[in-house]
Amino acid sequence: MAAIFGTSATAVYIFFTRSLNEQLNHELLLLAQAAVPSLEIVKTTGLQGLKSNWGEKLPWHHFFEREQGLEWFDTKGKLLAKEGTTFPDFPLAKSLFSVALQEDSSNKLQHNGSLRRPYPKTARLENGLAVIEQQGYIRSLTVPVYIHNPNKKTLQLEGFIRASESAKEMEAALNQFQVGLELGGITALILSGITGLYLAQLAVEPVKQSFQRLKQFTADASHELRNPLTAISTTVEVMQSNLEEISPSEAKKLEIISSATAQLTNLVEDLLFLARTDAASAPDGLDGSPIPLDEVLEDVVERFELQAQSKGIEFQSHLQAGVIVKGDANQLLRLFSNLVENALKYTKTGGRVRLSLEKRRRFALVCVEDTGRGIPCEYLPFIFQRFWRVDQVRSRQKEGVGLGLAIAHAIVQRHNGKIKVSSKVGVGSCFRVYLPFGSS
Repeated sequence: MAAIFGTSATAVYIFFTRSLNEQLNHELLLLAQAAVPSLEIVKTTGLQGLKSNWGEKLPWHHFFEREQGLEWFDTKGKLLAKEGTTFPDFPLAKSLFSVALQEDSSNKLQHNGSLRRPYPKTARLENGLAVIEQQGYIRSLTVPVYIHNPNKKTLQLEGFIRASESAKEMEAALNQFQVGLELGGITALILSGITGLYLAQLAVEPVKQSFQRLKQFTADASHELRNPLTAISTTVEVMQSNLEEISPSEAKKLEIISSATAQLTNLVEDLLFLARTDAASAPDGLDGSPIPLDEVLEDVVERFELQAQSKGIEFQSHLQAGVIVKGDANQLLRLFSNLVENALKYTKTGGRVRLSLEKRRRFALVCVEDTGRGIPCEYLPFIFQRFWRVDQVRSRQKEGVGLGLAIAHAIVQRHNGKIKVSSKVGVGSCFRVYLPFGSS
């Protein structure tokens, strides 16, 4: 849009400038043409003779204006007289003399013993020989003047007339026009931007409402699914408590049902958590209390230590004491549990997972490092999206639905923190969580 306005304004400015220049040149040419008959008077009687003949005999006098000037020169470029208030301080252009000589010789052509066009014995102006010059704000137009020599049947150079006029008014008009174009362009851009923003909001509003309804549906559906899942889970537990009354094949089916029910329950809880997070206010509105973060991380270590041992993974922890943050302890426990669980899930037997806590300027820095398979760099921008998983990982690992990192990211944002990840395929991954300090 700005390019279109700029191109249009430039084109208009060029056209306006050209029109004003042509108008000024035309005025000077009219003045010079009107003053042609006066050259003979100036050469004969000088400026005094010219003034005594002012009136109808000198039509140029009627064209004369306050910011103009006229100068009369002989054939050698010597100034004979001048009248007016505006004059340049440079001599006649040398090109005038060469053009005048060529014109003088070329006009000797005859047709049937006479000139092609009969001319009276008066001074005249040849078209196309005007020379336009400008010095500062003074523009000048100089023309050679010829008389008809009936004896030699030629046009003889009589002298030169230079008409000058101040271009200050034209320059001021151009400056005002340029300012007007700039202000008009800025105003048009602002109005078009406001209009575009308004139209964009109108176009996006239905999408926002649809997305809001979708989130509400997810929250409602998740909430409604909790009751039947609880009933299924309770029924399976009752049946599993009486295994002597059922066959081994039925017991195996109950185990499959119990596992699927637990997975669905976890999914519903995750969806409910994300729905509540979306519906919550800005992160600044989190109502939290000071929490010793090292104690929260010790609970994480206790929760996953046995799991790491059973998989043959070395689980290291280095937790700096006395690190206080402000927030929700349960959410923070869930955040770091998700990260450690992911690290253990994608680390092979014999690998290592390390959980560390330290102070870093104004933040508490928690790092979860592993020696797992790693994440390709092109996938790193997407790992915190909901339900997103690397296809290669999904084919090898059936557990999980891709909400763990999305939940972790939402919790970090709720606590005014930042989460960063670095990873290399075949080497491992490192998740860094920065949480601002809270009062102790």
